[in-house]
Amino acid sequence: ANPNCTTIQMVVALKAIEGLSHIKRVHVSTYQAASGAGATAMDELVKQYEQLLKGEEPTVEKFAYQLAYNVIPHVDVFTDNGYTKEEMKMYNETRKIMHSDIEVSATCVRVPVMRAHSEATWVETERPVSVEEARKAFAEAEGVILQDEPAKKDYPMPLFIAGKDPVYVGRIRKDITNPNGLTFWTVSDQIKKGAALNAVQIAEYLLKVKNIG
Repeated sequence: ANPNCTTIQMVVALKAIEGLSHIKRVHVSTYQAASGAGATAMDELVKQYEQLLKGEEPTVEKFAYQLAYNVIPHVDVFTDNGYTKEEMKMYNETRKIMHSDIEVSATCVRVPVMRAHSEATWVETERPVSVEEARKAFAEAEGVILQDEPAKKDYPMPLFIAGKDPVYVGRIRKDITNPNGLTFWTVSDQIKKGAALNAVQIAEYLLKVKNIG
């Protein structure tokens, strides 16, 4: 079983912080690429830009609205509580994967990016975690690349991370509204880490741990 692609990206980063102090709650906003809805969605985004440049009415089939030159705060169907199924997956799957009582509140947004999802994440831990501790934990975490030099304008972006395996983390800082809070930015190719690569890694783990085969 493969977890939701937005969830797994976040959980890979959260694991590094959980190792320092238990995470009580998370707020996350996702910026999800067109590829999350499949190859035809990517084709539609390209077609929309072409049509708009020609002054034509854009084709809208894969998304609720035109995605070109737009963002859509709507990924998957809405549920009775006002959250989408995608947002509820981030709540339920994070707790399941981390075997934790962690609380997650998500807003999932579709953006006009071809490939690789981005996430802005705020975490509240049981004890204060310093930025230095967090950077060290991310730098040492398996499957994570630390890219966090804002003074040099060096931070993760989907344009440069598409096609790569790890989860990239940057913009690490204290949450100025919460003494036990941290906030950070992650980017990962959801086709790789969120789907194909993750499926392979799960199989490799099962072979190693349970000696299957």
